[in-house]
Amino acid sequence: MKNGTVEHQSTSHIYTVATITFTSETMIEHGGVDRPKFLPKRIILVRHGESEGNRDGSAYSTVPDHQIALTAQGIAQARHAGAQIRRVISDSDSRIDNWKVYFYVSPYTRTRSSLREMARSFPRKCVIGVREECRIREQDFGNFQITEEMKAIKDVRHKFGRFFYRFPQGESAADVYDRVSSFLESLWRDIDMNRLNNDPSMDLNLIIVSHGLASRVFLMKWFKWTVEQFEYLHNFDNCEFRVMQLGLGGEYSLAVYHSDEEMQEWGLSPEMIAGQKWRAHAPRGANMEKLPWYLDEFLDHVSDEGDDDDDTNIENNVS
Repeated sequence: MKNGTVEHQSTSHIYTVATITFTSETMIEHGGVDRPKFLPKRIILVRHGESEGNRDGSAYSTVPDHQIALTAQGIAQARHAGAQIRRVISDSDSRIDNWKVYFYVSPYTRTRSSLREMARSFPRKCVIGVREECRIREQDFGNFQITEEMKAIKDVRHKFGRFFYRFPQGESAADVYDRVSSFLESLWRDIDMNRLNNDPSMDLNLIIVSHGLASRVFLMKWFKWTVEQFEYLHNFDNCEFRVMQLGLGGEYSLAVYHSDEEMQEWGLSPEMIAGQKWRAHAPRGANMEKLPWYLDEFLDHVSDEGDDDDDTNIENNVS
């Protein structure tokens, strides 16, 4: 084990964290007995390729959303994304047999087709398995969608707020958050119980082929972002992906692979980017909610000793 420190600066806050050397194997207590827990090295979220609905919104009025197919451009995007992700997970070592992948995929036609094209870049022997997962499907916008009506509805959503607005006969982003949260809990149990049956000598990479909103709320849930922070996030482009990778201390972070500039382009605030940098070095189980710059999101008007002056002013105003 190696000890060290690292400093990052977020707006007006400077913080220092201890770092340790960390591998994908750690020990957890289970029934009073320590046993090894093998964490995936990466969790990669991928949006599907361009679909017929992305190209022409009127497609939703005649074809159910779950049956919308990829365009030729979408197929090419998916093949390119597969090659890019293959380079990401094999970049640290040229040997072909030191890593494995496990896929989770939304049941929609466009996500399954994207997976098929992406998988061309991965030798069969490196694929542990594939699981269709309904909880990471697209947000439900209702049944057949009339273009003019959907435009008016989305205008209302913009005024109401993207996270809580529920489409008629459909879902809100908050509804998607609930089911994605349930999936995340199942995913963690799979990891916890080593149900993916990964050889600990191999780097395991989980690749989740889903949709833009489902991927954003997955990140929101995992990193404990607020609703306000979610509202500023930009959607993934078609076949764009985010790499959550284990940091030095055992927490997953976007900052291990992605640059500050990328995260800023995605809509992450300076505080959110600082959080990703902190996670890249923080020891496993560290509590981000105790950091001053995170607390300031909720308690920005509270002093260390309590703001007695404001209390007095409030009492005076009331009287």
